[in-house]
Amino acid sequence: MMLGMMRLTSAILSIMLLSGCAGLLIGGTAVGVSVAHDRRTTGTVMDDQTIELKLYDALNQQLPPGNRISATCYNSTVLLTGEAVSEAARQRAEMIARSVTPPVREVYNELVVGRPRPFSDRSNDGLLTAKVKTALFQIKINDFDPTRVKVVTERGVVYLMGLVRPNEADAAANVASQVGGVRQVVTLFEYVN
Repeated sequence: MMLGMMRLTSAILSIMLLSGCAGLLIGGTAVGVSVAHDRRTTGTVMDDQTIELKLYDALNQQLPPGNRISATCYNSTVLLTGEAVSEAARQRAEMIARSVTPPVREVYNELVVGRPRPFSDRSNDGLLTAKVKTALFQIKINDFDPTRVKVVTERGVVYLMGLVRPNEADAAANVASQVGGVRQVVTLFEYVN
């Protein structure tokens, strides 16, 4: 009986993987788990994801080639990081972000004018992001959940986003600033009571 169940499970997973449903299964589970701990509503989480997708598409279609722009949306607030090929492209990226629907409430344009950085530099930022996310688990404040803090790193600068209480924001910024390799911490938090 157990062997039969294992074969059936394997067959179902194989069919899902071959048909491309794995992304839906895994992605849907990830969204469900993240929403369970998030202070945003499910609708807001979905709106944020929609904004990011629409923004990536619009930036790719409306800007000249050669940019490397990352857009992060949290609670209808957009953070633009990376490199733009010119000041005009940098400003245009911000205008595009402000025009995306669902409506964006705030845009933080941290784009640098210049050539895209090499992959090795960007991978170091990815490592710093992982270190900061891990370090946030050290915070021992009642009801603090480190998964509520969005961490974005660009050029060694760590941007923190989320819906947090003031004491949680202070603790997160303090912990992030102590991670080796972090040059600066920028808090873009929204506060809740």
